[in-house]
Amino acid sequence: MHQGKLVFSQLMTYLPLTTFRRCVAAHRGEYKVKNFSCLDQFFAMAFAQLTYRESLRDIEVNLRAQAHRLYHMGFRCSTISRNTLANANATRPWQIYADLAQHLIAMARPLYASEPFGVDLDATVYAFDATTIDLCLSVYPWAPFRSAKTAIKLHTLLDLRGSIPSFIHITDGKTHEVNILDDLAIEPGAYYLMDRGYLDFARLYKLHMMNAFFVTRAKSNTKFKRRYSHPVDRTTTNVMCDQTGVLTVFYSSKDYPATLRRVVVKDEAGKRIIFLTNNFALKPEMIAALYKQRWQVELFFKWIKQHLRIKAFLGTSENAVKTQIWIAVATYILIAIVKKRLHLPHSLYEILQILSLTMFETTPINQLLAPPTENSDAGNEQFQLSLL
Repeated sequence: MHQGKLVFSQLMTYLPLTTFRRCVAAHRGEYKVKNFSCLDQFFAMAFAQLTYRESLRDIEVNLRAQAHRLYHMGFRCSTISRNTLANANATRPWQIYADLAQHLIAMARPLYASEPFGVDLDATVYAFDATTIDLCLSVYPWAPFRSAKTAIKLHTLLDLRGSIPSFIHITDGKTHEVNILDDLAIEPGAYYLMDRGYLDFARLYKLHMMNAFFVTRAKSNTKFKRRYSHPVDRTTTNVMCDQTGVLTVFYSSKDYPATLRRVVVKDEAGKRIIFLTNNFALKPEMIAALYKQRWQVELFFKWIKQHLRIKAFLGTSENAVKTQIWIAVATYILIAIVKKRLHLPHSLYEILQILSLTMFETTPINQLLAPPTENSDAGNEQFQLSLL
């Protein structure tokens, strides 16, 4: 007899079904669909992400082995076929799951609004970057990159409070990262951390005119004329200089006519790192600490590629690939929401590792992830000693 909710079903209770149905209706996702609904498709793909399934056959075998539990997991179809799932991924609009992920992001960001991120700053801080996912030229010809291979790029604007992505855009490998800056909705007063790939002074000046702040690294050939040097403490900090000046190259000065701040620090290896910013209020060591937090977006890409199995795609068409990516992002955000609402002390990595082995258990999630008590450990140790 079935007793209690399965762990997978407990997780999916946090999915806003009304919003999901609106997304499906907006894109006519279930037009002429009889049995395998979009919700069943999402559950099957989310199950694959949470349990680290690596192929359609792998999903089919595991779910068919638990056929008597499919109804209790939330599925309304009686069986899962890899052909049906592959056809759904290839034909049903990926925009359904993109809209769902954006709605989940809007739900998660207020939950992490007060989350510390390593720097004591009362402002919204974003890290913007892109990662390239290499593909096979013969299998994915729709994503041009180089002459011998194809690729897609995942452009992400990451809110550092809680590592929640607030903007995601998927393009082919040939699209340059800096072009995506034009698609961002700039938030006045926010900080945008970017690497040297986004050093486009015309676009940075637009950020400046929208009352937003940026922190980026200068290239080796960036020409900068110092107008004023601020005093720095070289004995107790790694800051070498803090200068205010302007760009001297004709086109650069035309694209960015305002003054810039140049901060030079020395890292642990003794290498000089040059930062450019339009913020003149923060201390120079704070500027370096802010840019150091940009590494969180790299950790997010590592998470997406490794832990949510983006590297092995379950389809070859553009629609199937984007569907898998957006469902992976939605799954990531859903786990983040569960973590906050259940007040779980574990990291997202630990939660996913534990959940991957307990999808078919009926233990409540907060009990499943509860830390072991000292009394129980002491009792087990005493019992084992008595056996000896």
